Amino acid sequence: MKERIFEKYKDYKNALCRLIEALNLQDINDVIIDGIIQRFEFTFELSWKLMKEYLKHEGIEVNSPRSTIREAFSIGLIENGDKWISMLTDRNKTSHIYDEDESREIYLSIKNIYADEFKTLLNKFDEIVKGL
Repeated sequence: MKERIFEKYKDYKNALCRLIEALNLQDINDVIIDGIIQRFEFTFELSWKLMKEYLKHEGIEVNSPRSTIREAFSIGLIENGDKWISMLTDRNKTSHIYDEDESREIYLSIKNIYADEFKTLLNKFDEIVKGL
């Protein structure tokens, strides 16, 4: 089980690095925003699956992203449960976005809020994997 946590951690770390790389681009246009949203989707999926695997290691069974976020918050794995629920809501919206304004809104949330939450989670798991 520890190996699975470590694998998921590495995948998550790589995905987050790619998301941050895209967020640091200077010339943002609609094509770049689409790419950032796709990288956000991928990073979010890996984040909740990493948390789910860790919770399982701790003896806590969860089945969905929402229950994973709830339990991760309750044990202090994440600090801002509301931001993570907003992230989940936006993640669910991204599959059905056809509106440029809504895409920009989600992009701004990724840049100004969600990226920091992802980084905080990575820092937490940097410490966790050292102790495994």
